[in-house]
Amino acid sequence: MDKLTQYKDTAIESLSSMWPEITRIALNVVGALVILVVGWLITKIIVRLIKKGLKLAKVNKLDDKLNEIEIFEGKQLHFDTIKVVSTFLKWMIYIMLLIVVSDVLNLKIISEQISNFLGYLPQLFVGLIIFTLGLLFSNFVKKALKSLFDSMDLSGGKMISQIVFFLLIIFISITALNQAGVNTDIITNNLTMILAAFLLSFALAFGLGAKEVVADLLRTFYTRKTYEVGKKIEFENKVYEIDSINNISIVLKNSEGKLIVPIKDIVENQLKVID
Repeated sequence: MDKLTQYKDTAIESLSSMWPEITRIALNVVGALVILVVGWLITKIIVRLIKKGLKLAKVNKLDDKLNEIEIFEGKQLHFDTIKVVSTFLKWMIYIMLLIVVSDVLNLKIISEQISNFLGYLPQLFVGLIIFTLGLLFSNFVKKALKSLFDSMDLSGGKMISQIVFFLLIIFISITALNQAGVNTDIITNNLTMILAAFLLSFALAFGLGAKEVVADLLRTFYTRKTYEVGKKIEFENKVYEIDSINNISIVLKNSEGKLIVPIKDIVENQLKVID
């Protein structure tokens, strides 16, 4: 009987000492649940306000610029700035809520790890901004190069502008990864060798292939400086009036009609200018 009394007293004493701890844990769990529910509601409100604010600021104009970019032939981006920003901020708030809940539940290790991850997110966000701005800049350079080649009636402008676009994207991607804290030494070293070999091959091929193009440009410059539209010349024993001068040809006309002559033939032959 004494043993039973002793066991009963021990059990009551143990429960009495454990009860405050159980109560404290239960209150912490309830408090954590309340924080999660209230935080979730507040997050919904904040995200909705942010979306409305971004729409009023007409941020979707940036989407139009980004979605114009063709990464590959016929393959365009489908970027939604409002969705990206609101989703990013939403998860930032969720992570902050998890840190608060972890502190309330005395889960210090989890709280510290989540805090470290939260500190990394701004760095990642800056990397994304660098990549986005770089994408816009690369597309601007691509369009400018293509327009330049088109204005000079040179072939290969689309291919060259696309190559330059990809090279810029590669370098900008590496810069963005560095900003995000990713070690890119291995990528950079290998890429440098590959790009050096590629650029050397491209420079040789383009240099040899562009010799005739440069010659045509010089002939055009000489022809426009020497001859004027409306001037009369004798070509192949016939008198013509210069109708127009293009980048690769000159248009002559007389009573018989019009004659399109390559600028090369004009420059390399003797012509008589009739006053």
